[in-house]
Amino acid sequence: MSNDVNALVDDITDRVKRRLDALRVGKEEPCTTGPARGNKAEPAAADCAPACFECENHDSCGTSLSVRSGLTERVTPDKLRTSKDIAQFIDHTLLKPEATREEVLKLCEEAKKYGFATVCVNSINVGTAARALHGSPVLPIAVVGFPLGAGLPSAKAFETREAVRCGAKEIDTVINIGALRSKDYALVQKDIEAVVQAAKPWPVKVILETSQLKDEEKIIACALSKAAGAAFVKTSTGFAQGGATAEDVALMRRIVGDDVGVKASGGVRSTEDAMKMINAGANRIGASASIAIVTGAKSNSKY
Repeated sequence: MSNDVNALVDDITDRVKRRLDALRVGKEEPCTTGPARGNKAEPAAADCAPACFECENHDSCGTSLSVRSGLTERVTPDKLRTSKDIAQFIDHTLLKPEATREEVLKLCEEAKKYGFATVCVNSINVGTAARALHGSPVLPIAVVGFPLGAGLPSAKAFETREAVRCGAKEIDTVINIGALRSKDYALVQKDIEAVVQAAKPWPVKVILETSQLKDEEKIIACALSKAAGAAFVKTSTGFAQGGATAEDVALMRRIVGDDVGVKASGGVRSTEDAMKMINAGANRIGASASIAIVTGAKSNSKY
């Protein structure tokens, strides 16, 4: 199994690199082989969307549910007339470990007031958020294996199930960065799949921590996330050195195609920052400076 996954990832990486090189010189090479979902090969990023509706897991996979519920619907930048229009992209975030119940409740009230897509909190706080958001269109998100991603797949799966039981409607999980850099791709995929299965029917975002990865590792991480059934790939936790960049968002969008979402998080603090990410291909923005983003104010937030 491990050798099969490694060979598949090597093949994907080689094809994606050649495709990106072709794009840089103005001609795109056809790409017809992609990562496997389950035991079946699926088309590569550019060709995946039509195949999604032919997949036997179409009614249960997190990606499909997320697409059909509008969570990964692309809104073109030209349709964003004011900074307030960006609210629909934002996961309003509070992930500091010292966050109090009162701060979580305030976060939820802000999300409802400004029309943010979700609130994103640590799993210990997601029950509070779910109760505060009940009856509103704003969804509660829990982070899992946060911020290191270095836990056991079984531990991440357990945390995911508990978060869903407490009311989480989306899960953001941190990839096993050490396994990825060690080229233990079978473990990386197993880790993501454990969370995806535990989260059903809710979508999962996979946090890559892009500032810690080489481009080749980012490509592989995106391919493995898509193969494992993730609904989104996400740039950063906001806790490591470096955060989201437009270049990383653009690369991730090219790899996953249009049927998987891309979330930019970490260091997005202004309307200008958010628009750069959206223009690059992000359809979610993770930020604690959300109000500054939609009002044009200044923020000292680090996330």
